[in-house]
Amino acid sequence: MIDLFNLLIILIGSSMLYVSFTYRLEEYIKTLSIQGFLFFLIILLDFDKIEILNFIFLIIETLIFKTIIIPVFLSKILRKNHINREIEPYIPNYYSVIIATLVLAFGFFISYWSNDEFQNIRPLFFGISISIIINSFIIIITRKKIITHVIGYMFLENGIFLLSLSIAAEMPIIVNLGMLLDIFVGIFLLGIFVNKISSTFEELNIDKLTTLKD
Repeated sequence: MIDLFNLLIILIGSSMLYVSFTYRLEEYIKTLSIQGFLFFLIILLDFDKIEILNFIFLIIETLIFKTIIIPVFLSKILRKNHINREIEPYIPNYYSVIIATLVLAFGFFISYWSNDEFQNIRPLFFGISISIIINSFIIIITRKKIITHVIGYMFLENGIFLLSLSIAAEMPIIVNLGMLLDIFVGIFLLGIFVNKISSTFEELNIDKLTTLKD
């Protein structure tokens, strides 16, 4: 079971390499859904260390919201606004993959280092979560489309979720409620914002926002 745990965590971390490589926003959303399902499997394997109330909530959060509802909602926004690709990011994807690979390697180094320094955390969870958080920030900084930034924040939230799992097997339910509230508010505002912007601009790039005035 320990090996399966490690495999799931490595798959979640490695999925950020694919995100750094692809231009297609549908693939971003598919990766987001896959990460949610992998989190669901991790929670199932960790059942004996989680209180039943937290377990039920985490199952709903990972399987229903992270894996299904949020990806479906984001996909509808893509189709409604005819958005397919992230065009001309600030950094070419070739360099983004190199940077993401180095960040993932740094996450493994953090895992190795924290294994000796800290006794109350899960080293691989901790290291990979740090790499996901850093790679999410890189996606947000280097991409131009507004919806890509929102998806980047979803990846960031997944990194924070994994970081919480690394620190304690039992997460307070209020923390999970806070995370879900942030997700709902962010996506709700995204839906309003994207629909408003798309009625004015053909391309939903952040560069277009520089022309907005009061």
